[in-house]
Amino acid sequence: MPIVAVDDTDSRERGMCTTYVATRIAERLADAGARVRRRLLVRLNPAVKHKTRGNAAVALHVSGVDAERAASVAVETVEAFAAAADPRTSPGVVVADRDVDGDPFDPTGSPIPEAVAAFARRALRERLSVSEAVELADEHGFQHAAVGSAGGADGADEAEAVAGRGRIGALAAVGAPAAFADWTFERISYRELDRCGTPREVDAESVFAAADEGYPTVWDTVDRETGAAVCVPNAPGPILYGIRGDDASACRAVAAAIDGERVDRAATFLTNQGTDAHLAPGRIGALRDGAGYRVAGVVVSAPETKRGGHVHVEVAGDGEAAGDDGSNGEPDARDPLRAVAFAPTGRFRDRIRALRPGDRVTLCGEHEIRDGADGPESTLKLEKFAVRDLVRTAPAVPTCPDCGRSMSSAGRDQGYRCRDCGTSAPGKVEEPIERDLETGWYEVPPSARRHVAKPLVRGGFDAPIHPER
Repeated sequence: MPIVAVDDTDSRERGMCTTYVATRIAERLADAGARVRRRLLVRLNPAVKHKTRGNAAVALHVSGVDAERAASVAVETVEAFAAAADPRTSPGVVVADRDVDGDPFDPTGSPIPEAVAAFARRALRERLSVSEAVELADEHGFQHAAVGSAGGADGADEAEAVAGRGRIGALAAVGAPAAFADWTFERISYRELDRCGTPREVDAESVFAAADEGYPTVWDTVDRETGAAVCVPNAPGPILYGIRGDDASACRAVAAAIDGERVDRAATFLTNQGTDAHLAPGRIGALRDGAGYRVAGVVVSAPETKRGGHVHVEVAGDGEAAGDDGSNGEPDARDPLRAVAFAPTGRFRDRIRALRPGDRVTLCGEHEIRDGADGPESTLKLEKFAVRDLVRTAPAVPTCPDCGRSMSSAGRDQGYRCRDCGTSAPGKVEEPIERDLETGWYEVPPSARRHVAKPLVRGGFDAPIHPER
């Protein structure tokens, strides 16, 4: 009763899709007398440089066929459908002979080894190697294969090093049930294969109507602000549309209500999309490159809109949130983090622009370290953030209590004095200010959301939410 997993079968330019290849594997296994019990779509680290857009691997939980036959069918199908002509595509297959008739999602009794589950967790937050994947697969007796392209390397040694790179994601997909507790669904409808590369014919009005009917159980189908049908991809692959949500039957119902070109085949996947599985607790000043984090901080500079429309704001570590470091809750400005809301996040940037120095926040996103003019620069690509505490007052020139006019400076370090009445004040006073933000969570709109990022409408957050639709 094997787990059959596959990854890295698609191409940015030539299309194809790993979920489609897996769907064809499932069909061929069914023809061989097998039963596909589950289909898992597992999103991996979105910061990996060589990924295609979604960085997804797929695992099929199969019964009624032995591992040898399952591996043979999987490799033959990958050879037939993967975009192996792209030198950057490096397909890999892993087959684990494990009994998945029970509950592989139960961490206390899962048939999946803990080391493989740990590998899956790391695959969401680190950049792993083919050699490590192969060594771990061999250790547990899993079959694996590199299929087709060697990964586009220039030299033979490098080619050997990356051949079958998809085995990294495939092994992670094997371990995913024992690695993650939060799961959602996606119903994927595929177009006829010979139509790939042509404009998709999907009725937008029916998409928006179906999205309204399914929301909030079904989410990220459309972006109502921009008018985009988010569920319809732009890439030249075989997916016609993908419907995501918390209930499989609701996803199928929304998909069935969409009008458009003929659906050639469809499949429902259990997935870690929309779960924030890629985010780990972190601390400003101690973040790794190429990983997703959730960090606490204090805004230390006014937000700036830079060239291209990207909004930058500097945030320092929050001593109180980070722990007992002797800071007594004061922000640590030694290693400020640049948080960026990029132009494609649209109206989310207005939320960042509304921040002021002194606001306390929690930030979520991918961390990147780049070489700057003055040394390494630390940047967090924002996906969502929470306002924990807002500055509600600002220093202002005092007003004379007798005549109501603004006082004037009495000289350096001498406070303020009313020139008409002679009254004085020791310094500026704090006056209330209006804020365009409330406490709680804010997120990028659906059209800019990463597959694995959790929409606020799913709930489970520790403060009020302000979801985007």
